[in-house]
Amino acid sequence: MRHLLRVGVAGLGTVGLAVLALVERQAASLKARAGREIAIAAIAAKERKERGRDLSAFQWFDEPAKLAASPDIDLFVELIGGADGAALSAVEAALSSGKSAVTANKALLAKHGMRLAELAERNGVALGFEGSVAGGIPVVKTLREDLAGNAISRVYGILNGTCNYILSRMEAEHLPFGVCLAEAQKLGYAEADPSFDIGGADTAHKLSILTALAFGTRVDPEAIAVEGIKDISLADIDAATELGFRIKLLGVAERTGAGIEQRVHPTMVPRSSAIAQVMGVANAVTIDADAVKELTLIGPGAGGEATASAVVGDIVAIARGLRTPPFGVPAAALKPLARAPIQMHEGGYYIRLSVYDRPGAAAAIAARMAERSISLESIVQRRPPGEYEKPAAVPVILITHATYEKLIREALAAVVGDGFLAEPPQLIRIERG
Repeated sequence: MRHLLRVGVAGLGTVGLAVLALVERQAASLKARAGREIAIAAIAAKERKERGRDLSAFQWFDEPAKLAASPDIDLFVELIGGADGAALSAVEAALSSGKSAVTANKALLAKHGMRLAELAERNGVALGFEGSVAGGIPVVKTLREDLAGNAISRVYGILNGTCNYILSRMEAEHLPFGVCLAEAQKLGYAEADPSFDIGGADTAHKLSILTALAFGTRVDPEAIAVEGIKDISLADIDAATELGFRIKLLGVAERTGAGIEQRVHPTMVPRSSAIAQVMGVANAVTIDADAVKELTLIGPGAGGEATASAVVGDIVAIARGLRTPPFGVPAAALKPLARAPIQMHEGGYYIRLSVYDRPGAAAAIAARMAERSISLESIVQRRPPGEYEKPAAVPVILITHATYEKLIREALAAVVGDGFLAEPPQLIRIERG
């Protein structure tokens, strides 16, 4: 049996403490699985404070980079967070000193993934990041290793538990967005500044990592078209229910004739689909491939135990001697990724308009759509319940057949210019499965 693997952990938040507990609790099992003993030898954090457990048995480092370069550890785990600063310098220090590193930091990988992958390969060490996407769901290993014999056409999913929780609560309890967001913050699912989650940036970072793994491209979150969920209203939730859909924030990467199309946006998905059943803070990832057809992975997308499970899985793989290129192929072989135009959307679109109740308004809207050959499946005027007097504006819902995003946006811009709308239009893509 090989010698002890000494692990250094930087960052003692929820995930870091869960990693310490998991390695301690599963020590015998990990030894059997890895063929060697695994132990936490040293730790690092910004400040020495009470953390609910005795940490005196571990060697303490005040600076993560010093821990990463220390000869007293064999593998470095970064759980600090942030795209730059201490997290970046510490991972670089570990890889440069010939140590493998494990991180759950999607922001770090989205910004510096290529550079870190090249550094790991140059020094003959591993860079594990299973915990960076979808928490405890083993999607990184699935794409990088288990589906190596497949040509992947699309990968998409629910990648942010905060947004999924908010949308689930809005539907289940008919509560407005602001109330559900406040509850998410109270429960610790959302930060005091939730813009990174509800604006879609967190999902975009994770999607950029999945895209690189699925399609052999360079990690580039700037190539992703991003929309968040802050404009989703109860009117949209109710309309989705009536139409047989649920609204989910999806990250989608798809191979098209023009390249790899990447997008993050609210989407109406059929209530009968597997991804529509994923409620609360759970995540789900669906992979479309030629050999396995459709594969959906569902599980906890965040939380100390779930992410710690992924981190420890990486530690065991490295302990066994696995040295796979971080993104499945050598970093030098990863192709540059240009932003591909959003293609024909096969599921069509849901459009909600608040239309002034004036003669000719409906005909003008239909004409603007027809000018761009946009075929309408249905037009529904929804007078608000309990309205006995004629309102100044009424909700009108349009469902289109398949069309191009560019044409839809041009038509809506023209409708806005005609002056018939009381507020900006709402546009949500429909995925029919």
